Amino acid sequence: MTLLTRIFPSLLGWLLLLLLAFGLGSPAQAQLQIDITKGNLDPVQIAVPDFLATTQSERELGVKVAEVIRADLERSGLFRALDPASFLETQTNIDYKPTFADWRVIKSDALVSGRIKTESDSRVLVEFRLWDVFAGQQLKGVRFATTPDNWRRTAHKASDAIYEALTGESGYFDTRIVFIDEKGPKINKTKRLAIMDQDGENSVYLLGGSDLVLTPRFSPNSQTIVYMSYENDDPHLYLLNIETGRRELLGDFPGMTYSPKFSPDGEKLLLTMERRGNSDIYLMDLRTRSTTRLTTDPAIDVSASFSPDGRKIVFNSDRGASPQLYTMDADGKNVRRITFGNGRYSDPVWSPRGDKIAFSRSNNGKFGIGVMDIDGGNERMLTESYLDEGPTWSPNGRVILFTRGTRGVSGKSEVWSVDLTGQNLRRIETPGQASDPAWSPLLP
Repeated sequence: MTLLTRIFPSLLGWLLLLLLAFGLGSPAQAQLQIDITKGNLDPVQIAVPDFLATTQSERELGVKVAEVIRADLERSGLFRALDPASFLETQTNIDYKPTFADWRVIKSDALVSGRIKTESDSRVLVEFRLWDVFAGQQLKGVRFATTPDNWRRTAHKASDAIYEALTGESGYFDTRIVFIDEKGPKINKTKRLAIMDQDGENSVYLLGGSDLVLTPRFSPNSQTIVYMSYENDDPHLYLLNIETGRRELLGDFPGMTYSPKFSPDGEKLLLTMERRGNSDIYLMDLRTRSTTRLTTDPAIDVSASFSPDGRKIVFNSDRGASPQLYTMDADGKNVRRITFGNGRYSDPVWSPRGDKIAFSRSNNGKFGIGVMDIDGGNERMLTESYLDEGPTWSPNGRVILFTRGTRGVSGKSEVWSVDLTGQNLRRIETPGQASDPAWSPLLP
């Protein structure tokens, strides 16, 4: 049994996945539209009854699937899932139009009608229809075929389909988060590499042992992670295939090596290497293991991140007397400073949409997460606290995860999220303390 099948035992069941559109309308035609730029202001009210079923096992599954969908949509801040106790209509067949008047009375804007059907011991159908209550029309219909133990991923995929139908943008619910699980006192924590679903469920360790592990990052294929480990007290970079559990050392480098990030095609790594007391940004070809030096300034250059098209790189440097953000071409040419504000900038990460850069900034003793245009314009701080750092984007570029630390010897590290508008600030549930989150792309 591979590591991945231990974590997600029914991943192979997704070979059975069917996505059959039988909608009568489309998001472009629908009257119900969500302005996604408003964050959690005026959330759309959506009703998600428990999915219909025939057998007891199907009914139990229908309850759990509906609960996950309600929780996913609620966490986005764009929706408010109505309490099932308020529902007036008891649906008996999703193939017929609902009694829309009953759903208008409870002020539901949208309705999800779902059904679970067992086809065999290894195959279940999960289907739903999304309705615009006030227009009285169907917006989307989807059917999934999968294995019974894959119900949670099925629910997340349904949430993604609903989100996309109502916002016009792809969702981010069927994703994972890799992070550093922390245990022990603040000055002597044990840090282990862990992974979980985006909603905090199914958390497991990816590595045994107690070696210090830092800065994990996903490959674009969602199956490979690069991270830094202090084995034998020396820092090394490793690749970990979470499907096979195979771990690969990326070579022995003189001095410190840190801040690894994949290129958009997954074939290269940006990393910082310290040589003869100077930190510069290098590009590693993962096929040949050859490295190319991209910066040559005597300053400290760190934390490089590719643009989604692979043509540009944003990085942090103190070459201007204080840590600021710079961009350059993928070959290291045309370096340009893009920040000139007060404070110290760090951790720049290019949005998957290509239109924004997220960053950390410290100023007047506080740390926050901010975003700006790719030329440095329209800078906005989204959060501020004792210690907010290390942003990572959702795959649709609408939500940012980050580490929040609290003050004092007993201070904690936690993972939080905030949307692009600065609204919907939430703590992410983790088994214990956690830091260094990295968001995967949508799962295949």
